[in-house]
Amino acid sequence: MSKETKYTEDNIRSLDWKEHIRMRPGMYIGKLGDGSSADDGIYILVKEVLDNSIDEYVMGAGKTIEISIQGEKVVVRDYGRGIPLGKVVDVVSKMNTGGKYDSRAFKKSVGLNGVGTKAVNALSTFFRVESTRDGKSASAEFEKGNLTNQETLEETSRRRGTKVSFIPDDTIFKHYKYRAEYVAKMLKNYVYLNPGLTIIFNGEKYFSENGLKDLLSDTINKEDRLYDIVHLKGDDIEIAITHSKTQYSEEYHSFVNGQHTTQGGTHQAAFREAVVKTIREFYGKNYEASDIRKSIVSAISIKVMEPVFESQTKTKLGSTEMGGDLPTVRTYINDFVKTKLDNFLHKNSITAESLQRKILQAERERKDLSGIRKLARERAKKASLHNKKLRDCRVHLTDSKKDRNLESTLFITEGDSASGSITKSRDVNTQAVFSLRGKPLNSYNMSKKIVYENEEFNLLQAALNIEESLEGLRYNNIVIATDADVDGMHIRLLLITFFLQFFPEVIKEGHLYILQTPLFRVRNKKETIYCYSEQERRDAIAKLSGKPEITRFKGLGEISPDEFVHFIGDDIRLDPVMLDKEKSIEELLSFYMGKNTPQRQEFIIDNLKVELDTIEEEEF
Repeated sequence: MSKETKYTEDNIRSLDWKEHIRMRPGMYIGKLGDGSSADDGIYILVKEVLDNSIDEYVMGAGKTIEISIQGEKVVVRDYGRGIPLGKVVDVVSKMNTGGKYDSRAFKKSVGLNGVGTKAVNALSTFFRVESTRDGKSASAEFEKGNLTNQETLEETSRRRGTKVSFIPDDTIFKHYKYRAEYVAKMLKNYVYLNPGLTIIFNGEKYFSENGLKDLLSDTINKEDRLYDIVHLKGDDIEIAITHSKTQYSEEYHSFVNGQHTTQGGTHQAAFREAVVKTIREFYGKNYEASDIRKSIVSAISIKVMEPVFESQTKTKLGSTEMGGDLPTVRTYINDFVKTKLDNFLHKNSITAESLQRKILQAERERKDLSGIRKLARERAKKASLHNKKLRDCRVHLTDSKKDRNLESTLFITEGDSASGSITKSRDVNTQAVFSLRGKPLNSYNMSKKIVYENEEFNLLQAALNIEESLEGLRYNNIVIATDADVDGMHIRLLLITFFLQFFPEVIKEGHLYILQTPLFRVRNKKETIYCYSEQERRDAIAKLSGKPEITRFKGLGEISPDEFVHFIGDDIRLDPVMLDKEKSIEELLSFYMGKNTPQRQEFIIDNLKVELDTIEEEEF
């Protein structure tokens, strides 16, 4: 019999606030990550500080926010009222301390529970807060949540407001790097939701006059809009709607009290329902909901008293009540859309006619595809039962409400050896593997019909559960894992084409990545270094004494599962697939995947010359 473990008073331990945050950071900021994903922790840290500055603007104090990110250091400066000088230390280092508990001051604020800046403080190797008001200033500096310096009540001529500087702890956020594209997207959302606010990021100005209308204008090109953006506003609600001429699935941008609810929630569900109900009643036809919402591109923002989110990162609204004397979220949104959208359609007959033609077209396409879709679903179900293509993970859903687990990942790879290595190396709880058979089809300029007729595309769509919208997406991260050779690059391009052609919102919402795997292994008897570039290989050779053994990996299948576990675990390197805002999806696909044109030949030759020149410089 095994010896019983003692359980006494000595086993009971109370953690102080900073210890708990550092021990369980995921409870406060979601996943950690290295900055390759927009929801990685380093961006949540920025957001938590910015939310306080935004709340100042909402309360009518401070029209400009300045943010600087240089390397690892983040600085956020607002011109609001400033933290009360005697509470500068408390508000960033004492849990359950903050102004937002007083509903008179912060009626519909973003931050709710006084946790945000404390988490930033505890998870930073350097954290400084400085407040200026009434001609005086006070400041405090911390390291990992511990107060290291404090200055109080100094006379100053600086403008009032709050300045926060911090450097994330690289022992928690390993190999991290801020990507300007993700920060810029966050800041754009802030100005869309707060017309009149100016945010200056590393010298670049962000400003919006038209709110969510500007968001959709930046999201979908004018040439791809079926009709002009419908923009409707109320006291605590704002919506913007259009339909795409080319996009197949639904696309939603939803917000609560300025928070981007990337996983939707009760307000987004109510909005989808209200749009269908209103349009059915306007035309007097019981159209299928999927036909009405097909190709919709829309945004909704509401303000709720004391909203309840389903996690500290506030990505999904759980509240059913608006608060105060207002009705439920569902009733409030339904009543608003019913009144405002119905009135708009009655006054704008051209838009109403365009929308009805789109619905009827979607209806015809659905009926034409009905037989094919039924067979495709049956094939996908059989393939799933036989586990031929998909090695699923155990926990891709966090609960019965089908929230995506932020860590859930699907690797898309090609070939038995590569998929075998990843399957044996993966974390079976959160990482799944989808195995391709050969190169996928070039789907450029093809209709949605090909997704159901092509076995690979059909099974991939079924595995992801994205046939109609991203709401059911089963994995937060979709990672293309192919060899770093010509064939592997070609497969990457074909898969990216598939998503751009049929499911562009997967890329727009930041779910698609490329897995980076090492090109070389450099080792001696004492140490092994994996290198992802020629420069890293040279550095490794210089570091290891003597003549180290150098191995060039030609394919994923050559890397043993024992080694591969490092490359898809804590040290995983991912490159996000991002869209160039200057070019439309059609332009991108036409240039890279369309007919071979002189312009594309010139592009390939020019870039090949640059690559060859780089290799020559590295070698000699």
